[in-house]
Amino acid sequence: MSISETISLFGGVALFLFGMTLMGEGLKKVSGNKLAPILYRLSSTPLRGILLGTGVTAVIQSSCATAVMTVGFVNSGMMKLRQAIYVILGAILGTSITGWVICLSYIEGAGGLASLISTATLTGIVAVVGIVFRMFLKKQMAHHVGDILMGFAVLMFGMSTMSGAVSGLREAPWFHSALVSLSHPLMGILLGALFTALLQSASAAVGIIQALSFTGAMEMGVALPLLMGVAFGASAPVLFSAIGANVGGRRTALVYPIATGVGVVVFGALFYLINGFVHFSFLTKVMDPFSVAFVNTMLRLAITLLLVPMGGLIEKATGLLVPEDPKAAENDPSIRLEERFLAHPALAIEQSRLVINDMAVVSETALNGALSLFSKYSEAGFEEVRQKEDQGDRYEDSLGTYLVKLSGREMTDRQNEQMSEYLHTLSDFERISDHALNIAGSAKEVWEKDMKFSDTASHELDVLFAAVSQILSMTVSAFTDNDLGLASRVEPLEELIDDLCDQMKLNHIERLQQGTCTITQGFVFNDIVTNCERVSDHCSNIAVCMIELSDDAYRTHSYTHDLREKQSESFRDAYEQYQQRFAL
Repeated sequence: MSISETISLFGGVALFLFGMTLMGEGLKKVSGNKLAPILYRLSSTPLRGILLGTGVTAVIQSSCATAVMTVGFVNSGMMKLRQAIYVILGAILGTSITGWVICLSYIEGAGGLASLISTATLTGIVAVVGIVFRMFLKKQMAHHVGDILMGFAVLMFGMSTMSGAVSGLREAPWFHSALVSLSHPLMGILLGALFTALLQSASAAVGIIQALSFTGAMEMGVALPLLMGVAFGASAPVLFSAIGANVGGRRTALVYPIATGVGVVVFGALFYLINGFVHFSFLTKVMDPFSVAFVNTMLRLAITLLLVPMGGLIEKATGLLVPEDPKAAENDPSIRLEERFLAHPALAIEQSRLVINDMAVVSETALNGALSLFSKYSEAGFEEVRQKEDQGDRYEDSLGTYLVKLSGREMTDRQNEQMSEYLHTLSDFERISDHALNIAGSAKEVWEKDMKFSDTASHELDVLFAAVSQILSMTVSAFTDNDLGLASRVEPLEELIDDLCDQMKLNHIERLQQGTCTITQGFVFNDIVTNCERVSDHCSNIAVCMIELSDDAYRTHSYTHDLREKQSESFRDAYEQYQQRFAL
């Protein structure tokens, strides 16, 4: 090859890789938000797992991306290892679709209407349509479609450039000698695996093999070992996804190399053993890009079918290679925000929703536990409230950091709305658990000092506790179920609780003047009332945030002011119902 041909070859490879990346990223943005959640929701059986893994990989054009997502599912507890095995088997098969896409760059028309489907014409049409979508349409989705089309055009142009650069190799003696050496299965498999690991893409490696086959000097006996090596070498990027994962995640990352390794070894051993007796004549068949794509698909289909019955054995193998961590049980399993999902906002939002819902339940449990200490105090109960408060702090730190990282990603309007809701309500749930600990501290002081409130004060506290417990229960249910109707009933109860607290403070002053309560009791009583009032305020914040963001706005103060000023009929009715239920 001359210097100019060498430069053209590397230029073609660069364009091909760039086009594939651009097209793949566009496909992920267009379809990834819909396909990614489907993976873990509908992979309940081996057949579904394989079909979904194949389909998702065919769409996003990357078995590595599918496998990495699957590692994240298992790492976060959203999917079992056995489910993940079949999804990854499907991904191994699904990535062969790219070879057929590449074949489009080798279509040539003889003339007339046939010329319309030639590579040059098809590339030109796709490029023009892509740039129109990218530059002249305003919708973000149109830009992504433009990226897909432009990526496809660049990919095809890169393939044409590579094919043109290597076309002279068909007459080069050294090239023929190199191909003969690769006809040895072990050499071909090793080279294919190494080449794919360096490129970090099985599709790119197959594309280059297709370009070399265009010279007409490659036989199937050379192409098959290379494709077997490509299948195994594609596991290299997946192994990197195990960094920082838990036991389940690391085991899942090993599924790809184990599956492809076992598949290649078993298939290769059977194939070449039979060939030793039968001597397959088709191994001398001259390959072209279309036959390379066909052999690649058949090879991966054979490996997949071969491994389907071995799901249990693969699971046991990963267990032997990555044993259980005895210290894992000491870690808090409730906060598991998967960093790998940040590239897939739909998954990250869903995981955030599950975590903040757990946080809401923790806050409610902490408050109810604190209130129960006044009727039956125990050190164990107080310690449980303290642990819930500490858990709430860790939820806020982890989820807040995660959502900030996610905020830099491109998301749909609905996803942005959800993320804003979580960011606004996160601190409210954390503060509720703080106030729960304060209330528990007051209960502890009452118990340690053997305080006795008057019957009237005790009755008032019981009423207040019931109202606060009710408003928090409604808020948590409204938030976790995204029930705006229930959220709208929070504000009337919050106003009633404010009125209750004001009245209780006035009543307490009267009892102090009458001598039925002491100053020491007064301090504790006021602390309890104030913390309960603060809890209802945070419940109001959460409910208002839900309602306002559903209307594409967030004006807490103006909303509550307008609501109370206008005193709608539904607001008054709800307030009166609560007033009858929680009467002092």
